[in-house]
Amino acid sequence: MSESIVWLAAAVAAYWAYCIYWGAVGARLSNSASDYFLADRSLSPWISVLAVTGCSFSAWVFLGHPALIFRDGLQFAQLSLAAVTIPLTGVLFFKRQWLLSKRFGYVTPGEMLADYFSSPLLRLVMVLVAVVFSVPFLGMQLRVSGALMQVLTGGVVDGTVAMWVLAAMVFLYVCIGGLRAVAYVGTLQALLMTTGLVAIGLVAYAKVGDFSTFNAALAKLGAEATGPWGRTAQGYNSYFEIPGVIQFTAGLGKEAPLGGPWTASMILTYSFALMGIQAAPQFSMWAFSTKSPKSFAPQQVWASAAVVGFILLLFSVAEGMGPHILQNSGVLTSLENDGAGGLAGGYIRMIGESAPWFGGLLAVSALAGVQIITAAFFSTGGTILARDLYRGYLNPAADDRQQKLFGRIGVGLIALAALLTATFSPAVETQLGALALGFGAQLWLALAAICWFPWITREGVVLGLLVGLVVVVFTEPFGTALASFFGVDLPWRRWPWTIHSAGWGIFFNVVIGVLVSLVTQTPKDRAHRQRFHAFLSEYAALPPQKRPLRPVAWAAALVWLFFAVGPGVVLGNDVFGPPNGGIAAWALGIPSLWGWQFLWWALGVLMIWFLAYKMELSVFGKRGLEFYFPQDRRPVAAGAASINWQQWFWGAVLLGGGVAVLHWMFG
Repeated sequence: MSESIVWLAAAVAAYWAYCIYWGAVGARLSNSASDYFLADRSLSPWISVLAVTGCSFSAWVFLGHPALIFRDGLQFAQLSLAAVTIPLTGVLFFKRQWLLSKRFGYVTPGEMLADYFSSPLLRLVMVLVAVVFSVPFLGMQLRVSGALMQVLTGGVVDGTVAMWVLAAMVFLYVCIGGLRAVAYVGTLQALLMTTGLVAIGLVAYAKVGDFSTFNAALAKLGAEATGPWGRTAQGYNSYFEIPGVIQFTAGLGKEAPLGGPWTASMILTYSFALMGIQAAPQFSMWAFSTKSPKSFAPQQVWASAAVVGFILLLFSVAEGMGPHILQNSGVLTSLENDGAGGLAGGYIRMIGESAPWFGGLLAVSALAGVQIITAAFFSTGGTILARDLYRGYLNPAADDRQQKLFGRIGVGLIALAALLTATFSPAVETQLGALALGFGAQLWLALAAICWFPWITREGVVLGLLVGLVVVVFTEPFGTALASFFGVDLPWRRWPWTIHSAGWGIFFNVVIGVLVSLVTQTPKDRAHRQRFHAFLSEYAALPPQKRPLRPVAWAAALVWLFFAVGPGVVLGNDVFGPPNGGIAAWALGIPSLWGWQFLWWALGVLMIWFLAYKMELSVFGKRGLEFYFPQDRRPVAAGAASINWQQWFWGAVLLGGGVAVLHWMFG
């Protein structure tokens, strides 16, 4: 056994011991269901800052982001500004959800939706979105972790075996310790992940020489070579230019866009998809669990926008573009052979050859990036099954012990389903897992209704959400395969018009939701919803002296979105010099598009700071709020007394749909 494998095993063992320790601590402190499901709503601010930041970026940043920069160049690196757009969702919704949870005792977002809209159907939809489609997403994460271990051990450890062992590690500490264990382990995972990103980026710079040498090599690359998408319409290397505002193509797999897929419209709508991460039910529960909203603004402004954004722009770009400069380093071959995780795996294995201990540490950093989101989805998925399904319908009188037991069973069921899907149906798992981002964004309208707009009705949210989910499905490969199964050949493929499925879904979602809301207003329902907004107006309203700043705040946000991730981003292609002009022609001494990204990253940090702190969207200074934590709290439309044929009907529909999907997947 090689020295690098020994160090890898030692690092994983130490990491595993830390996980089990906090699982045991969580189990000891979980005396009630609230303790187990939400850490008794007492997570300290700094724990929440690290855990939420880690979950927001996780494996897609550590493994996927540099790999796509390698494939598509700086046009994809524009998505590094997701470090600003992702917390923008939290700025809009976290504080107000926290207030509602504190006041009314919600444990899951399904309870909140059912109570606000008096709709058991929405509670079932939340179960569907949070659990059923998180299974293939989790399967993707677990499969990547197994494949990464196979790469790092040179094939000594089989990827499938590693996947099951690593999943058992996560299951064990999540199952016994609940959300408190997930949060405390998540702090270490977040620190490991960010440290690993910086370390690999520094190694990439060191292998080239230094930053100046790296930049000179980029100038040579821009002048002499072409990217995988050839040259753009302007004749530039596609690595260094965003190929237009929009291209009216039939979608990937049917018609290739000229110069690459990352047009301004794709960047904007993919940003919507990434913003959907913090709109997902899992992040609502993170907001519910924190002791106070003191963590929200630091997480959004400093941890996410400032720190992660800087790391992605400076270090992940080096990691992604480095192999093009180091053609004979071996990293290039590793990426081509091993998929999205191969680039990071290639760097770690290369480092491990000369510094085995360092390679082992970086391997655990990569593993932490995968497992932080896996653990969060395991925990919150089990909670949703226990509260929204078991306690909401099957056993409304369940006590704390029964709820915790079913929550642990739910964690096991989700983990087992994800592993079986990843093992036996990897193709279907990939197709279904791709829906997760688009689905998360479809919850914006429901959250906007609860937090901001009382005129949006239950009917509008339900129909808008269902239409949005359907549109997401049929602009992804799963929808194409589903249509083909029924003999229908869709005239488009994935992401037509270079618009991400989340963008298509949210457009139809909002249009249908608003139109239906306008014609389904009833005084009784409006009065019920207004009760929640009256509470928010009292405790979350902007002070009178700051209200004149509202137009300034929203104008600043729209301007930033337009130029940072919207149509105006194409100005960055050559505003600081032509991509092929070299260092002498680059006004900032770096490629124009890269300089544009740094400029709007800095302005984005300022914009998020202004919204979170100055406009008080993420800070809470009021006193005298009476918290309400009834042990038998249930949404008004989902208690034992209100169970009727409609609930049984929709439950049967949900069950039948699940059976049909499983039959199609495995039959």
